[in-house]
Amino acid sequence: MNETPRQLTLDLPVFPRMDTEDFLVSSSNESAYSLLEAWPEWPSRLLVLSGPPGSGKTHLSTIWAKRANAWALDVQDLTSVRVPHLVANSAVVIEKCEALPRDEDALFHLINAMEERGGWVLLTGRGALAGWDLKTPDLLSRLRRAISVEIEQPDDALLGALLVKLLIDRQMIVDTSIVEYIRQRIERSVESVQRFVELIDQEGLIRGRRITKGLVSECLQKFDNTQSE
Repeated sequence: MNETPRQLTLDLPVFPRMDTEDFLVSSSNESAYSLLEAWPEWPSRLLVLSGPPGSGKTHLSTIWAKRANAWALDVQDLTSVRVPHLVANSAVVIEKCEALPRDEDALFHLINAMEERGGWVLLTGRGALAGWDLKTPDLLSRLRRAISVEIEQPDDALLGALLVKLLIDRQMIVDTSIVEYIRQRIERSVESVQRFVELIDQEGLIRGRRITKGLVSECLQKFDNTQSE
């Protein structure tokens, strides 16, 4: 019995759209979106933005960075040597603040120096501040006094809209009934949606098939098995 040949796929990068009009606003992220849109009318020059993986923190910080002409880097790339250079700008984004290892003294110094200069600092991180496991008491105290806003897990409307956006980002045309089929069966988290869309894209390319309900059903089973391992 002849098997259907499986196509060789190239792991090409996918560049998600990060403009304001591409951000999907719902009840789960409206507070965060509104607060960043209110800049520069913030009551403080330091803002902490937190949320689950893939919830749109980087998308929001990218939108704000463009408006504020901010420089951006991950917390693991922040060192004391880089602080004077960053302070020379009027705004900075430090992302993935929960990540280790990190230089907490450099982060504390950056926040203070930017405040003295009248600059703006946006920190993003996975989960609530309490889960960042900060070891420097002065830094923890400073962040607790900052404005903070958290993005929640997506509601049904956002989950469906996110599915459509991620499919479009990967140039996949899928019937709305299939989108709804996926939404009703997948775990309610942005990270799961992202990983599942990546899976059906890969499987569709490998098998040389368009995205049908049958293929999605097979991918859901494969995805569930992967999750349980």
